[in-house]
Amino acid sequence: MYCNFKGGVMNDPVFRNVRFLPGTIHAGFPSPASDYEERNLDINDLVVPHPTSSYFMRVSGDSMTGACIYSDDIIVIDRAVTAAHNRIVVARIGEEFTLKRLQIMQHRKIFLKPENPKYTAIEVTSRDDFEVWGVVTWVLHRQVRRV
Repeated sequence: MYCNFKGGVMNDPVFRNVRFLPGTIHAGFPSPASDYEERNLDINDLVVPHPTSSYFMRVSGDSMTGACIYSDDIIVIDRAVTAAHNRIVVARIGEEFTLKRLQIMQHRKIFLKPENPKYTAIEVTSRDDFEVWGVVTWVLHRQVRRV
């Protein structure tokens, strides 16, 4: 699965001035939450703790559907977060970016593992053109897809 790099911090007006309701939502009992509307929510305040090292990318492809990451989702990548075993990362292989789960095995082999059985893991242990570009910290996707 390769991502289309959009770069930079998202300034899309659709994510500005969204109304934010304080507190939590109960999934079983209706709540009169509209009586408690307060401040606007800036999506950057919620998902971007490190503005100088965070980026948004739009996902293309289906290799991460097992991790609930779908084509057209927006991922937030934080380059200040340390990559570790089993984290979902954006990696660079050559000139291409790819979105995969980082697998660091005991015998020091490193793999990029897709979360879809249609695809196989990529061993990157001794590749000179490989780097972990950043760690995925958030995934933004629609619950209801446009028809």
